[in-house]
Amino acid sequence: MKLIREEIESVKFLVETTKSGKKSMYIEGVFLQGNIKNRNGRMYPMETLRKEVARYNESNITSGRALGELGHPDGPTVNLDRVSHKIVSLREHGSNFIGKAKILNTPMGNIASSLIDEGVKLGVSSRGIGSLKQTREGVNIVGDDFMLATAADIVADPSAPDAFVEGIMEGKEWVWDGGILREKYAEQTKKQINTLVDQKRLEEHKLELWNNFLSNL
Repeated sequence: MKLIREEIESVKFLVETTKSGKKSMYIEGVFLQGNIKNRNGRMYPMETLRKEVARYNESNITSGRALGELGHPDGPTVNLDRVSHKIVSLREHGSNFIGKAKILNTPMGNIASSLIDEGVKLGVSSRGIGSLKQTREGVNIVGDDFMLATAADIVADPSAPDAFVEGIMEGKEWVWDGGILREKYAEQTKKQINTLVDQKRLEEHKLELWNNFLSNL
């Protein structure tokens, strides 16, 4: 499965005040888009997103475990030391899924809050894993095995107004190993196999030379 990321700029930042006067900062906007070919040539069928969002809502959001990071993580797992916010809702609206996330009082959350206060342009980036199948028209259709790692990381300065897409580490595969997602070093494994084959051939050649030597005694 591939690591898939989608950046979206069209989110807003807002501050909500409770009756007790406590202020909380949120981000809100489109987190996921379906049935649209994005600028990276990918398209998420709505039925795929709908099924995964339902799972994500049940297993992550309702249990308070829907976390996101500040920056560009390079893998499909959420690193607790980089968590900046908690996604509190994700709902379908047309072909989009509107999300809302609360900025947390963590080191990375405080950095995000400071950046927002200083007027830094920020956006969100969904992160997940799944298979891709290319159509004859060159569109990469995200498979129904798609699974969200997070509906939104906070990223700096997305460079397009709606659905700028950037594939990160798409040349690498991720596999389940004992319930843990691990990077599959296909090329490294191939080199190791080739090395072992070459070593075996070398040993066979040495043995052949030794046998020839013994037969000539």
